[in-house]
Amino acid sequence: MHDSHDFDQDDDQLVSKSQLKREAEAQQALGKKLVDLPAGKLEKIPLDEALLDAIQLAQRIRNKREGFRRQLQHIGKMMRNRDTAPIEQALYELENAHHEQNALFHQLEKQRDAILAEGDSAIQDFLEDYPQADRQKLRQLYRQAQKQQQQGKPPAAARELFKYLREVTTA
Repeated sequence: MHDSHDFDQDDDQLVSKSQLKREAEAQQALGKKLVDLPAGKLEKIPLDEALLDAIQLAQRIRNKREGFRRQLQHIGKMMRNRDTAPIEQALYELENAHHEQNALFHQLEKQRDAILAEGDSAIQDFLEDYPQADRQKLRQLYRQAQKQQQQGKPPAAARELFKYLREVTTA
């Protein structure tokens, strides 16, 4: 009976080891995300100087396959000794901001396409959502875009309309 108790303890240790390994791999994956960030976004992440130096070194040696792999492991090991919650939160906010910008971009494209397809009714719908917009400017850009399309010219007015919609919605 004493032997089976030892066996249960070993079984618990195996689970703990695999859990530790999963956590270590998660830390290393987090480190890889940080290494993949451009310098401008990396500045927005709360990193201590030692970790930032290790990440910048990994970015410099990216083309050295074995050295890069070892540096990522080192970063993962460094991450295990830190509270990564603020880092994960900052990364999430960066990624979420990107998704929000994409969603806004697609919404603006739909609004522009609706104005180009429907004209005054779509302009009226837009003005109901954004009363600060200039009806005259919207109509002018709509007419210019229609004229350019009929003449087979590049859609400069359609691009200008998109820019104006972005100005109005982000103001």
